[in-house]
Amino acid sequence: MRVPYSYLADQFGDPEPILEAVRTTLLKHHQYTFGPELEEFEARMARYTGARYCLGTASGTAALSMLLKAAGVGPGDEVVTVSQTFIATIGSIAAVGARPFYVDVLDDFTMDPSLLEEAITERTKAVMPVWYSGAPPRMEEIMAVAERRSLPVIEDSCCAISAKIGGKHAGTFGIGGAFSVHPLKNLNVWGDGGFIVTDSEEIYNKVLLLRNHGLKERDEVEVYGYNARLDTIQAIVGNYLYPQIDEITDRRIANAKFFDEAFSAPPLSEFITVPPRREGARHVYHMYMVLASDRDRLLQHLIDAGVEAKVHYPIPNHLQKASLEQDPSFGRTALSRTESQCRSLISLPVHQHLSRRQLEYVVETVKGFFARI
Repeated sequence: MRVPYSYLADQFGDPEPILEAVRTTLLKHHQYTFGPELEEFEARMARYTGARYCLGTASGTAALSMLLKAAGVGPGDEVVTVSQTFIATIGSIAAVGARPFYVDVLDDFTMDPSLLEEAITERTKAVMPVWYSGAPPRMEEIMAVAERRSLPVIEDSCCAISAKIGGKHAGTFGIGGAFSVHPLKNLNVWGDGGFIVTDSEEIYNKVLLLRNHGLKERDEVEVYGYNARLDTIQAIVGNYLYPQIDEITDRRIANAKFFDEAFSAPPLSEFITVPPRREGARHVYHMYMVLASDRDRLLQHLIDAGVEAKVHYPIPNHLQKASLEQDPSFGRTALSRTESQCRSLISLPVHQHLSRRQLEYVVETVKGFFARI
């Protein structure tokens, strides 16, 4: 049986509704950038997240960099973040000339807030927690430390559309949150894209300039910025999927719960460690990640059996060549948990198009591997 990791062929198997929207709107007004569909998408995402403002961006990475720059982070500054994340988190910091100060993570792969105080130096200008795989960090504790030290918090919530803590949406705890709508995100479009949310009028106005070359008017450049807009055609795709966000997310949560129950019970609990799931929070499972004994051989066994499992990511960012060559003196706390997790993490398909039989087959295949040990 084949259990695909990507669900795009199913999700967009009938592209006609989107193509019809392109024909009836985009090809009538020809506003390929800053079209009315982008304004509609931004209004919808502001309403959905409960934020005052939303701005579409070219990617989640661009959203992070612009939030950092809008917060005044620049060359020589430090941003406290985690190494247990996709490279875009660190790349966005490097893009504004700053450098990361890494802190270790908890068992659920998110920032350990107890390490924040010792990571803050005179060069610290921001804190960037990551909603890794859609898991909620300890935002209340992180915010308490940051507010006590008068530091802005910028949330890397790129994986976390629909994720919440106590009803409060990802990206709305700090001064701004960045989201990605890359094709493999829970809310996705037909290419790269992202958006920022914020309650700050100042941050909103700065990013508004930054995403469009710093142009105040057609011939007036107020600051040096980027070409980092969300194209109208991608906003059309986002608007098409907008009504499906909760349904997509609920299916992923249900599939993750099935795996959690199977892997937390004997005999698999001897070999698989399910990370703790936070009570009162909504984990949205952009990726379903567990720790596995003999990870690499299990990965190959799953792939050979038709289960498209993956590893995200075997080399943590502080050990990547780019990090070591660019700035080997970056600050860090002890990162033993991050490094240990990266040796054991495995990601399993969890998307909304999986059948019950496919989920059962994944569990059976994992059982079959460990039965031979």
